Amino acid sequence: MKRNKKTKTIALFAMFLAIELLLVLTPLGYIRTPFISITLMHIPVIAAGILMGPAYGAALGLVFGLTSVWNATMSPTITSFCFSPFVTIGGVSGNWTSLIIAIVPRVLLGWIAGALFNALNKKINRPISALICGVLATACHTLMVLGLIAMLWGPQYAQAIGQSPDTLLMYLGFVILTNGIFEMIAASVVSMALAKAIKPSMLSMPAPANS
Repeated sequence: MKRNKKTKTIALFAMFLAIELLLVLTPLGYIRTPFISITLMHIPVIAAGILMGPAYGAALGLVFGLTSVWNATMSPTITSFCFSPFVTIGGVSGNWTSLIIAIVPRVLLGWIAGALFNALNKKINRPISALICGVLATACHTLMVLGLIAMLWGPQYAQAIGQSPDTLLMYLGFVILTNGIFEMIAASVVSMALAKAIKPSMLSMPAPANS
């Protein structure tokens, strides 16, 4: 039984890993806008956290973070210095803090998704828990990334996108209300669908009483 459960868990994680790598290798992973990318890379991370727990979500989040560094390095935009220490854009070079922005929020995204779902699913049915988790985990991820950009690269980022440092927070708020909402909706819909389709029994796990 334990071997069967382990096999199913590895297979499911491998599936999410394959989806993550497929996204980063296609335009679907990072949908380019003039100053920032809309990403779908967060969806498999949230799904892994919900279906497999915080540790697996964090592990896939690490993959997300590393692919973010790779994407910013290999296909740089005017703000890629925020995500890669290996690029210089407009005279501004990334550094070790770029790795913090690229990786830490993504690892925390997966952990938050799993921990939040475990807490919600004790009181709310499984699909609704997944929907709420998709929204809140995505919101946390967006706030962490943009907040770290403002803290660590505020003046340089503002200059790169042609904004005044005084209006940067307003601009980032606009990003949250546009790109962020799209990402929240996508994550919540997919998370709810997967929570309905993949039951705990399919992974040989005991189903919660309210599932």
